[in-house]
Amino acid sequence: MSGELPDDGPADGPAVDAQRPEIGDSWARLRRLGLDPDRGRNARRIGAAELEHRRRDIGLDQVLPVLRSSLLPPDGGTPLLMAIADAEGHVLWLEGSRPLLRSADSIGFGHGARWAEDEVGTNGIGLAVRTGRATEVHSAEHYLRSHHAWTCVAAPVRDPRTGRLAGVIDLSGPAHSGAPYLLQLTITAARLAETELRARHLESLHRLRTVAAPLLAGFTGPALVVDGAGWTAAATGLPDLPRLRLPADGWGTGTLHRLPGLGECAVEPLADGWLVRPVADPATAEAELAEPADGARIHLDLTHADRPALRVSGAAGSWSYTPSPRHVELLLLLAVHRDGLTAAGLAQALFGDRSRTVTVRAELSRLRRHLGGLLEHRPYRLAGAARVSVQAPAEPYDLLPGSSAPGVREVRAGLAAGRLRLPAG
Repeated sequence: MSGELPDDGPADGPAVDAQRPEIGDSWARLRRLGLDPDRGRNARRIGAAELEHRRRDIGLDQVLPVLRSSLLPPDGGTPLLMAIADAEGHVLWLEGSRPLLRSADSIGFGHGARWAEDEVGTNGIGLAVRTGRATEVHSAEHYLRSHHAWTCVAAPVRDPRTGRLAGVIDLSGPAHSGAPYLLQLTITAARLAETELRARHLESLHRLRTVAAPLLAGFTGPALVVDGAGWTAAATGLPDLPRLRLPADGWGTGTLHRLPGLGECAVEPLADGWLVRPVADPATAEAELAEPADGARIHLDLTHADRPALRVSGAAGSWSYTPSPRHVELLLLLAVHRDGLTAAGLAQALFGDRSRTVTVRAELSRLRRHLGGLLEHRPYRLAGAARVSVQAPAEPYDLLPGSSAPGVREVRAGLAAGRLRLPAG
């Protein structure tokens, strides 16, 4: 295999109308960024010390033997390289046959290289990092012509503590050797890696619980101890609460914080986590949160794809939380369509299928638990009295890059063409 353009591939890649949505969006984004498909940019590399630091930080070193045995054929029948990258696309491990490694090095694919779309065009690792979804990039779907001889499949590995991207597992090889089972194999390997990370998280919760138990035994009121991501290690005087939603901006400098479902709480650091003690009646606090308030502000921060944040402020106080991917899509669509959308309209915007209204209504019911009276219906809309604002990335195609919802893709295209502006409150 070489880094040369394959003879049987179209010179300019797949026709625009034949491209899959994620490939088309990636190409449109890179054209806007001015990336030259004949040259790209030199992939930046981190030094050896930084490489070792990131290897330790990602926490996948212990699962490497299993990944090798699962993904790299012992007989060398299918020529493949296995790569593991961090959440920024830096290649931390790259293993396979020496001839393939030499070919990879000729296009800058090596240890420490940052294999991000902005620098090396559309590729499996870069696309998985940006969208957070498993993907395949085959031959001329690569934006750079020098990569057309390759095919790659990649799957994200998520940190079970936060749900955020921890890294990416990738299989790359000659374009002619691609097989349909490789993507599913890579996804399975990513789930295996997440299982290892989950086991480590449970061990850390156990250590925190050991520290917290004697302290909580001395309290007469409700209290709980959570780790840095909000997962409960131990609690007393409170109903089962597996995870506490921490403020999107962190705790700041104050010791009192208002938390959904708990009200005002005193928060203190404890070992590798936090001691949280409610100082108000949780039932009263939840009832106050559900009350609609004239002049309430709803702010949706989408500047970081892996850390969307919803912030609400009004007469009942201020609070924030990290919405699920589906709730983020709904919030964005409702923020753009202030006059509201029917369940069928939202189903079309989310799934391209107006009949999926049951799913839409179920998701809106869950979202109402957080927004209360600020989410109205018939049609579904954000309360007209509320001031709504959306903070988006500077590049339109970086807006919810992991979403393939038709309505979200229309918003991206409208922003890129200058036909649409997001509400600024």
